[in-house]
Amino acid sequence: MIPFIHIGPLSIPTYGLMVALGMICAAYIFQADLDRRGMKTETPLSPWFPSIPLDAFTMITIAGLTGIFCSKVYSALESPTEFIAHPVGLIFNRYGFTWFGGFLGGFAAFIFLGKRAGFSLLGFLDACSPAGAFGYAIGRMGCLLSGDGDYGTPTTLPWGMSFPNGVVPTTDRVHPTPVYEFLVWCAIGAFLWYLGGKFLRRPQDKGLIFCGYLILTGIARYLVEIIRINPRVFLGLTNAQIVSILSVIAGAGLFLWIRSRDTVAGEKTSSH
Repeated sequence: MIPFIHIGPLSIPTYGLMVALGMICAAYIFQADLDRRGMKTETPLSPWFPSIPLDAFTMITIAGLTGIFCSKVYSALESPTEFIAHPVGLIFNRYGFTWFGGFLGGFAAFIFLGKRAGFSLLGFLDACSPAGAFGYAIGRMGCLLSGDGDYGTPTTLPWGMSFPNGVVPTTDRVHPTPVYEFLVWCAIGAFLWYLGGKFLRRPQDKGLIFCGYLILTGIARYLVEIIRINPRVFLGLTNAQIVSILSVIAGAGLFLWIRSRDTVAGEKTSSH
């Protein structure tokens, strides 16, 4: 594994490099989705920065940086005693990122930016979903390159990998779970992009792509955690599995709400 790329005196962490690449790819996909939906805005980032457009690239950059910061903070707060003893060291070191903290921070930033741009919430979330899946898939490859401990349990399967030079080294052959996630999340992203194209002329289906994102990624993350080495914290479940269950419930609840709303609207229309 290659935790760092050394160029002269510079040491570039491969995890951060892949996260940056994931953000760039997600921005292109997000902008393409906004364009095909006809979702354009002339709103600048802020009155203080009138020359910076509030486009997909600006949104991804701000949400990505917010997500990285919140990921670090959430990770640090998982060990409150150590955080109180060394707050600066835990926040500003190169390690300790959590998917859930990054998701919360990035999602909150996206909602704020989408509202500022004047987009409808459900349509905006639909446009974010394929980009979010692809961006996550690419970012996960940073975990593989750095060997940061996100690998799985020991395995005898022929594609098992060892990480002797990783940030969290192991000489055992283990499940390369970042590879599994890369493949699954790319498949989810492609599927959501395909569905998004079919739903373009069906405004009553706004929000269903985001429902699919919550449900499919929740199921995928829950399953991959079964063979990952993360600690169990409640009823034999990891933190990520608990969040995955909540994600599936939220997606299913939103789906039922959208469908019930459409049913009521249809009944009102037919009664007239």
